Amino acid sequence: MNMQVPTVHSVSPSDDHILVVSFSDGTRKAYDVAPLTDKEMFAPLKNLAFFRNVSVEPGGYAVSWNSDIDISEYELWQHGKPMP
Repeated sequence: MNMQVPTVHSVSPSDDHILVVSFSDGTRKAYDVAPLTDKEMFAPLKNLAFFRNVSVEPGGYAVSWNSDIDISEYELWQHGKPMP
């Protein structure tokens, strides 16, 4: 079964390393980035000023901070916690 994952419509960072992600189907999910910051690639996200500089990649297939750090729409969808 091939489930189509909605694309990212918008993303808002919060002070506690949570991303609030809105998807193309209207779903909203909260994704905690903090556990990722233990990995070297994501370590710069410990800096809140840098973390807040997140944006949606063209097409909505990921959110990113720079050319090296991104999180796919699939990861955000699968592991984000549903929000009202």
